[in-house]
Amino acid sequence: MKTALFRCCITSMGLSQYETSSNVVLRELGIEFVDINDFNCCGYPLRNLNFRAYLLSSARNLALAEQAGLDILTVCNCCYGNLKYAEHVLKESSSTREEINASLKSLGLKYSGTASIKHLLGVLHDDFGVETIRKRLKKTLDGLRIATHYGCHLLRPKEVVGFDYGFPPVKFDNLVEAIGAVSVPWVGKYDCCGSPLWGVNDELSMDLTRKKLANAHQGGAECLTVTCPFCQMQFSKIQKRIIETRDLNTALPCVLYPQLLGLCLGIDREVLGFEEELPEAVRTHLRDIEPEASHADEQAV
Repeated sequence: MKTALFRCCITSMGLSQYETSSNVVLRELGIEFVDINDFNCCGYPLRNLNFRAYLLSSARNLALAEQAGLDILTVCNCCYGNLKYAEHVLKESSSTREEINASLKSLGLKYSGTASIKHLLGVLHDDFGVETIRKRLKKTLDGLRIATHYGCHLLRPKEVVGFDYGFPPVKFDNLVEAIGAVSVPWVGKYDCCGSPLWGVNDELSMDLTRKKLANAHQGGAECLTVTCPFCQMQFSKIQKRIIETRDLNTALPCVLYPQLLGLCLGIDREVLGFEEELPEAVRTHLRDIEPEASHADEQAV
């Protein structure tokens, strides 16, 4: 399969390890992607300021993918949710679609609705397949207890994003268990991490994050995993802020899923963007997969 990789502004500027690990994992699995250099921001910063400008921004990206004859693959929950929402509005309202296309015409573009919008997790789970991933592993995170955090934009509104089969979602959990880990049930699993409130109400933002960390810890998690750059920054940078300023005894490492998958595919940690040593919980559970004995060996025994 071949897709157009939609690179998130945040990952490019402040979370390069997400982009690095995603790229190397996609290549390792043979999932071909190309860059469309004319892509612009998904439009999220404009959404509550100028809705038409937001729609036009997203529609331009979709039209560029259509022009190239490719579906869009994004690693960012926010980009995924906003592109999907723009797609929903444009498909539901013919008058809005005509208005947006009138603006796109001056750019030599037209939105027709033929390009699909896919998230990294969806591509791994649905297009590549959980069982195929298992067969490609060289290592396993044997029994590592992980709390999966889906993130808001990946799941809501359900009728717009359509990421999973229903509620509760299972795809992220399936992918975590495919690499030998245990996806633990935990209270507040689908609650917001608090990131949207950072810079608006920092105290409330940190309270939400602290509550999530406490709940994951109570559920027996040894680490968190996410696929949203905003959530990753909240559970890493803001968690450090909470530890510095408050009494927090439920600190948990948060690791991006493509980094975990990359480790299990046998990719070096430096290539995956780990700037420091692996978190102790990950290092402790990471095991080589023993090659299965050949039929001849079995007969000899």
